[in-house]
Amino acid sequence: MVVRGKKKYQTGEGAQFITRRAALRKLQLTLNDFRKVCILKGIYPREPRNRKRAQKGEPGIKTLYHKKDILFLMHEPIILKLRDYKIFNRKIGRAKAMKDFAKVRRYLNNHPTLKLDHIVKERYPTFIDALRDLDDCLTLCFLFSTFPSLPHIPRDQSLLCRRLTIEFLHAVIAAKALRKVFVSIKGYYYQAELKGQIITWIVPHHFCFEPQAKNDVDFKVMSTFVEFYIVMLGFVNYRLYHSLNLYYPPKFTNTGNLEKALIDEEAFVSERISTLNVPLVCLDPSIQIVEEAETEIDNFSNETDSTKIETARIEAEKVQKLKNLFKDKKIFINREVPREPLVFIIRCFGGEVSWDKSLFIGATFDEKDETITHQVVDRPHIDKQYMSRFYVQPQWIFDSVNARELLPVEKYLMGAILPPHLSPFTDAQQDQTYIPPEERALMDPDYKLNDFETDLKEETEDDEEEGKDEEEDIDNDDLNMESDEETEEEEKKQGKEENDVNNDAQIVTEQEKGQERLQKKKNMKVKVGEIAKKNTWEEAQRQKQEYRLREKMIPRKNRNLYRSMMKGREERRKAIWLLRKKRRIHDANKKEEAKKQRNIKKKEVIC
Repeated sequence: MVVRGKKKYQTGEGAQFITRRAALRKLQLTLNDFRKVCILKGIYPREPRNRKRAQKGEPGIKTLYHKKDILFLMHEPIILKLRDYKIFNRKIGRAKAMKDFAKVRRYLNNHPTLKLDHIVKERYPTFIDALRDLDDCLTLCFLFSTFPSLPHIPRDQSLLCRRLTIEFLHAVIAAKALRKVFVSIKGYYYQAELKGQIITWIVPHHFCFEPQAKNDVDFKVMSTFVEFYIVMLGFVNYRLYHSLNLYYPPKFTNTGNLEKALIDEEAFVSERISTLNVPLVCLDPSIQIVEEAETEIDNFSNETDSTKIETARIEAEKVQKLKNLFKDKKIFINREVPREPLVFIIRCFGGEVSWDKSLFIGATFDEKDETITHQVVDRPHIDKQYMSRFYVQPQWIFDSVNARELLPVEKYLMGAILPPHLSPFTDAQQDQTYIPPEERALMDPDYKLNDFETDLKEETEDDEEEGKDEEEDIDNDDLNMESDEETEEEEKKQGKEENDVNNDAQIVTEQEKGQERLQKKKNMKVKVGEIAKKNTWEEAQRQKQEYRLREKMIPRKNRNLYRSMMKGREERRKAIWLLRKKRRIHDANKKEEAKKQRNIKKKEVIC
């Protein structure tokens, strides 16, 4: 019996990968439908180790997928629903061509709907898995919530994104989960901690929408992502609200019966909820989430270190203090200040906030209220001011949150030149990162150095005093020993006649022992140490030589990786050098401008 071997490309990477064209033929889908299914299922192209084998010897660079992923898609119910859409569009087109509008109306009333609930449950089996993957979801939903009606985007998608994002912000406010904020050109960066998971997202600035060119952004692909993220965010909001003992969809205590009679109830509720200044109704009023409870940390002496437990306890205390940062503070926002981000931040940390009633609904107190502690202003001066409050700029809110304490308001007063707004997302301990001078000033290394020097001086003075005391004790012991020896010698001289030669020999030995004892005590004195001088040049050369030897010992298979790592390090070093150069040029230009202004003022005074 002859056993034939397998043909070429039937094993290995040739059998593991499939091209996109072959996948389309296998699934019987169009390119747009295939992209949609892959986005919803989370399937992406793969990069093979050997492209020539994966492409079965064909030239060029093709889009490749794992064959198992394509076989996994063959049993997906979404594909059947997409085929129903194709049949539905064909029927609608035929009925319109025949001008049978009754049939068109009947088809539209029974149109197929695409449900993605099973895909969300499949991709995120647990709630923690969904929270881990929430960064991109929130960023894209907040972006689409600012869009107007656009082609290739479903009609109510932007409104649904707006509703879901506002509900998520209310959940963060109720949980007091916000930790860091930062304002940049792109928008507002937020970082929250929910169920132990760190979630970071960006909220764009509320500017007028500028239409993009067709080749810049593929809104159809982005809309497909948002279609999945909307369902996912709905699941997350539902679980968050019920874990916080809140109704979902959110409800609030309605006090304006007159307004409710004039407008629709759903619109009334949605408007009040979008203000972010309304306390939501709890499911069970008897169950209240304890906010100020002391955090208890489990102490496992066998498994964890005591220092780690102590650092965790200190961090928990700081977070608990941060949650009540703006407690007992009433803050009023002027009309020129962006309302939504400041209301969200202030309410996350226990503060009360309001604004002008004519600007937006949901204001809780008026500007004339004497109990207002701070008023956020973004203009150089105001005609009418109250002595019972501080007039600060919006940056004071953001910097206080990042500093985890209420900063002094002197640097943030109305019309003052603000300090630099530093990002809290940078790691100062990370190697090869550019740290601006302002951040170094906040870290205050000089102050720590001065403290260290004073401690060293005190320690050296104490050591010198102790050394002097020891020398005095030794000298006193020596004097006592000498007096004792003199008395012994006198007694021996008196009894020389009575003692034998053996006694004389014993006296000699005792004298020698006494002298040895005295010499040992003298040698026990504290001496000033000498500083060992090191040759820095020789030490540097030795380290360089050891470094070169370690480089030569790298295995051949890891040398390319090492070279790429060193190349990246060199690029980062160059980027830091460029940033420092830009900062030096900026500071020099600033000094020149200040010098010119001073010269102009001097000339004006002389004239």
